[in-house]
Amino acid sequence: MLSFFSKYKFFGIVLLLLSAIIIYLFYNALQPKKVLPVYQPADFNSELVDSTLVHVKKYHTIADFSLTNQNGETITQDFYKNKIYVADFFFTTCPTICPVMTENMVYLQSKIANDKDVLLLSHSVTPDIDSVTQLKKYALEKGVNDKKWNLVTGDKKHIYELARKSYLAVKTDGDGGPFDMIHTENFILIDKDRRIRGTYDGTNKEEMDKLLQDLEVLKMSYLN
Repeated sequence: MLSFFSKYKFFGIVLLLLSAIIIYLFYNALQPKKVLPVYQPADFNSELVDSTLVHVKKYHTIADFSLTNQNGETITQDFYKNKIYVADFFFTTCPTICPVMTENMVYLQSKIANDKDVLLLSHSVTPDIDSVTQLKKYALEKGVNDKKWNLVTGDKKHIYELARKSYLAVKTDGDGGPFDMIHTENFILIDKDRRIRGTYDGTNKEEMDKLLQDLEVLKMSYLN
């Protein structure tokens, strides 16, 4: 009896391993693949959405734009063509949430440093104050990588329209003063088709890790 088991011991081990592999493959095949939702204006708090878009439930994309970055270069949607990017709204003299948001954006920058498919975009909500010179000074202080991250300024109305009608990231349209737009702490994940795929609390480090996880899910969706 012992010689019988000894004779077929190797075969049994191989059969056991093959069974384990087959079970693992079946288990993974039956698991639904995670897919990020495509967010529409109707999915957001109405405070963050322009009144003309509150009831839009499909086909929402980021509008064309033309802004100026920390190096005085014109940045348009073409810079982000076929790229995934994370956008936010800030201003360099903000004493409250912006420093934390910038710190977390620097953290994201370190994680995507070698990823050619992912970029960052920060819009100043006080473009009259945040000149190219001011943005460059801020970029140098914070360690911004010019190849990965644009800090942009430009026409105030244009930036506000982007915030309200494209990124859905501010609570007021603005009444003309330099600090009149109440921006949120949100980081917005934009896919290669210029659609919103996620929003995250830019002051929360755990949310940054969730963003990075979702980023991997989004990247995988382009491989299928």
